[in-house]
Amino acid sequence: MPSDQTRSAILAAAERLYADRGFGDVTLRDIVAEANVNLAAVNYHFGSKDELIAELFVTRSIQTNRERLNELKVAEERGGGRASIEDIMRALVGPTLRGCLGPDREGSTAARFMIRASIESVPPIRRIKNREVDHLRKFAAAMRRAMPASNDTELYWGLHFALSMAHHTIREKERLLKLSEGKCDLDDVAGIIDRVVTVSVMALTIGEVASKPPVRPAVMHGRLTRQDL
Repeated sequence: MPSDQTRSAILAAAERLYADRGFGDVTLRDIVAEANVNLAAVNYHFGSKDELIAELFVTRSIQTNRERLNELKVAEERGGGRASIEDIMRALVGPTLRGCLGPDREGSTAARFMIRASIESVPPIRRIKNREVDHLRKFAAAMRRAMPASNDTELYWGLHFALSMAHHTIREKERLLKLSEGKCDLDDVAGIIDRVVTVSVMALTIGEVASKPPVRPAVMHGRLTRQDL
């Protein structure tokens, strides 16, 4: 088998097995048997199991991040250089939710692999998530342009919470279905995106009000009276 085909066969086999069984239960020997190659080929192309997992995750993440940034670019061009905060949030969470939810996607190997990557905290994926934040900085900058009066800290928290809602929905969809007795339609991906965007924007737009210190009643002669309460 040519070198490129061997590499592709290993990646495809590993993705299928990790999607089906998780990262902890799959060994390199399982992967080479599935790919019909020898162990030396895995070591030659990837060096280790962690490097193989990292390459799979990076490949899938690049696709999602590219889609996010393309949607952000379109939104900003449509807004003359400044997208609405709603469109920014939609570009941030939409590709992730569309990639993993819905009857036409969630059964795919790629979607199931990314769901596993979201559920199982394995070191190579955790290191990549913590390191690769440049595309998120572009979203933070777009949010700053959309809401120039907002505090940077609130924008970062808003971005973080939007991503958290999207990932938690993907991870816990079965529990939500059981809890809601089927009332929450996890096949309605557009509706899920709308909900996440709505809550994210609401949190951002009330953030400044919520962050202001509460107005305290005046204290007369060093103590509160019953009327003050």
